[in-house]
Amino acid sequence: MTSVTGLTRAVGDWLATLRTDQRQRATFPFDDPDRFVWAFTPGERRGLALGDMDPFQQDAAIAIVGAAMSARGAREVGEIMALETILGEIERDEGRSNWSRRDPGLYWFAVFGEPTGPDPWMWRVGGHHVVVNRTVAGGVLIAGSPSFHGANPAVVPAGRSREGKRTLTGEETLARRLLEGLPTDARAAAVVDPVAPPEILTSNSARADPRDVPQGLRYADMDDAGRAGLEVLIRHYLGRAPDDVAAADWARAVADGLVETTFAWAGSAEPGRGHYYAIRGPRLLVEYDNTQNGANHIHAVWRDLANDWGEDLLAAHYRQSHQSTD
Repeated sequence: MTSVTGLTRAVGDWLATLRTDQRQRATFPFDDPDRFVWAFTPGERRGLALGDMDPFQQDAAIAIVGAAMSARGAREVGEIMALETILGEIERDEGRSNWSRRDPGLYWFAVFGEPTGPDPWMWRVGGHHVVVNRTVAGGVLIAGSPSFHGANPAVVPAGRSREGKRTLTGEETLARRLLEGLPTDARAAAVVDPVAPPEILTSNSARADPRDVPQGLRYADMDDAGRAGLEVLIRHYLGRAPDDVAAADWARAVADGLVETTFAWAGSAEPGRGHYYAIRGPRLLVEYDNTQNGANHIHAVWRDLANDWGEDLLAAHYRQSHQSTD
């Protein structure tokens, strides 16, 4: 079974469990402008929230995540959602009045277009620190970005359930391994600022401007170990998706521009201190920061600058469809 077949089946199975009023909240035309809206902060999204589903519907919704992602990616999404309970406990104990907004039921599932028809469609889940979307056209999965994962707390503090549990380990560990393995002169070129920005610089814009992101050390100017380390780090981000999807994303968004791709680091190189990095290629953009809450709060996003939301391949799909009807 291909990823598209599994995803289509899982989305259809979930939709079949919904009442009419729930389906009205969960489904939208493919051309609805909200298809391009995403956020990683707390707050309501359009769609149907997990908390507004019964247990059977919730299981069907989570099955979509499993179909849309690799085993690791799906596990991380589940762990990020579960962190909301821990974060709520921390904020309650700190006396914050809005701690109740931290709720693992506040993740919204939405479908744009008709999954069983011939036209393009998209599935999305969004909530605090989770943005996952998949766009399908002509029976082919053509886009899965923007893709955002975050974790707060990144490491669960003492005295809490899951004490010491770390969520999103690879994003930091692999980047540090790359940075620490660079020769002195190459490392000096990679570190662009002693102070990390407080947040990812492209925020949640519908279309990212790569000029907002620093350039650092070029892949072409790295030694073999540095190049290998950068490739492993990029593949870790793409590896949130199943293997066939990750391979297609690599071929489309990374491979041809790898020589021109850069790695930039800002902030402290000492673990536990605020830091940020960016990977910038002709099409690929990765941003990561860990500066908030005592450098225990991760944001990590990757984007295909030419094909976020499938726009590049959708244009080709529509051209081909038009030609076939002439």
